[in-house]
Amino acid sequence: MQQPHSKDLRRGRISEPGQIYLITAVTWNRAPIFRDISHARRASRICHSPSAWKGANCLAWVLMPDHWHGLVELREGDISRVVARYKALVSSAVKRSSGRKSPVWQKSFQDRALRKDDDIVAAARYLVANPLRAGLVDRIGNYPYWNAVWL
Repeated sequence: MQQPHSKDLRRGRISEPGQIYLITAVTWNRAPIFRDISHARRASRICHSPSAWKGANCLAWVLMPDHWHGLVELREGDISRVVARYKALVSSAVKRSSGRKSPVWQKSFQDRALRKDDDIVAAARYLVANPLRAGLVDRIGNYPYWNAVWL
């Protein structure tokens, strides 16, 4: 279910080339769609594909059963379009493989621009540690659905 004020998340959003954003995209109704290994693998392959990130670089990401986090550096264009492209590619792949009719993602997403003095590597470490904090694994190396450019 779409949250009543989710459109408000887009109000005032500014895209700045060179800016790094912490993005969170949540599945429709928080359904654990990516608990299905085949869906998680499809989403991960798309995340690894440079063609999914036209106008941006995905620096780090983690796919959880019901959401995705990414550190995305905008090179050009609009961050909303960059995220929409990734979500559309994942949606198409999941629907094509499963016959799913309902949406894969909630319409909006959350973003936070990192400040120039923020430690980007620390932000990436925090992001990819989500499966540990959620109790999905006891070591991040045991969780297959994440990556960072610093590896």
